[in-house]
Amino acid sequence: MNALLRQTNAVSRWLLLLTLLPLSTCSPKPTALQRMQMMGRLVVATTNSPSTCYDGPQGLTGYECDLLQGLAKKLGVKLDLQYFDSTPATVDAVAAGTVDLAAASINITPARQERVRFSRPLQQVVQQLIYNGDDAAPQNLGDLQGELEVIPGSSGEEVLTAQKAHYPGLKWSPAKPDNDVDDLLYQVSKGELDYTIANSDLVAINQRYYPNLRVAFAVSSKQDLAWALPLGEDASLYNAVQEYLHQMGEGEMARLHDRYFGHIGETGYQGVVRFTADVQARLPRYRAYFEDAAHRYGLDWRVVAAIGYQESHWDPAAVSPTGVRGIMMLTTETAAGLEVANRENPAQSIRGGARYFQQILAQLPPQIAEPDRTWMALAAYNQGVGHLLDARALAVQLGGDPNRWLDVRNTLPLLSRERWFKNTRYGYARGREAVGFVGNVRNYYDMLSWMTQGESATNKPGASDKAAAPAQAVPARLAAIRSADAPPRAH
Repeated sequence: MNALLRQTNAVSRWLLLLTLLPLSTCSPKPTALQRMQMMGRLVVATTNSPSTCYDGPQGLTGYECDLLQGLAKKLGVKLDLQYFDSTPATVDAVAAGTVDLAAASINITPARQERVRFSRPLQQVVQQLIYNGDDAAPQNLGDLQGELEVIPGSSGEEVLTAQKAHYPGLKWSPAKPDNDVDDLLYQVSKGELDYTIANSDLVAINQRYYPNLRVAFAVSSKQDLAWALPLGEDASLYNAVQEYLHQMGEGEMARLHDRYFGHIGETGYQGVVRFTADVQARLPRYRAYFEDAAHRYGLDWRVVAAIGYQESHWDPAAVSPTGVRGIMMLTTETAAGLEVANRENPAQSIRGGARYFQQILAQLPPQIAEPDRTWMALAAYNQGVGHLLDARALAVQLGGDPNRWLDVRNTLPLLSRERWFKNTRYGYARGREAVGFVGNVRNYYDMLSWMTQGESATNKPGASDKAAAPAQAVPARLAAIRSADAPPRAH
């Protein structure tokens, strides 16, 4: 019935369009933008990637995905994503006229500019040569001792082709047709492939999941990433895209970029290695408690678990020099207010920490929207709501937006400087510590989301206070994360 209704609506739109056109053999054809709007959908070629579009715990998400959803809303149409195996395949689809545009972390290169038209740049990256940390680092492209694979037709292959004159012995192999760059990075992390080339943003994301990935050197200067649209005289859709991106403004683009990439550098290599090990060894004992607490207070269990890991590395006996204790590191006063009798009891600590975080969320001004609301609540969990309010006031004073985490993140460090904190209500605070806390929790949350792909964001209660959580299956991809102490591989 729904399919029939959609078909009927599409036919109705075309009939309406025909009635609006002059009855003449010289009638102008509808533009690409008009045709797309009459069909009611924006067909976009993309890839399934953390830097483009993917199915996250809260549904469809990703940096370019958010931008695309905003564009579709502005144009009054439905977003129709068509997934391809690689970025070059999305460019091919645009050149062939089978999609309206491509959004897939597409590097602007001279060869591609001959086939498609590019939008305003979305961000800048450099292309990097990636190797496994268990091996020796190559110094240049002439120093490679093993197999190098790249996506056929990719910007990486263009770079290698240009470098062939400088390194006559340089060789590489095309990746298999169903492999994308994420697959190649995964193979390098497992030791199945020696080298590949990838954009710096995607490398930084994947290093959190495969901490033994290493950057040998950059193989390109900075390159712009943009959306690809068809060439030709009809620039109607292109102009609409350009107008939309222009109206977004640099400030809003920066905030959106920060949402997906601003926290990536917070967690170091050793931290990622330890986290992945603890997910296997410790999380199964406490996961049901995180799920239960999250269900009680309307939270995502992954957020609660990420807070717990940042606070104690999921150690119920953890204690700080100031006397805070337990998995969620509650103070004596906070625990009493939350009716936590034993801070070292995992179930009680986790439930108390989740309740405390929910209370902080409820205290924040209603105009703070997600995901900024969660990130500001995390800062308040670390430094207190009062200091967060001071940072928001400083953001206003400096011309920023107090409801945007990017602006508040920039003012939190000022709370440790007398020039700034002496005029605040709550005084001195270790603002940089709060920024690091939020960045780490966001990273742990992202990694937990990746490791538990396909599961719902909230879960039913899993265990009582007396019962230990049952062991949970860890995705097989975790087995690919090699230990930092693993012996070097021989070629």
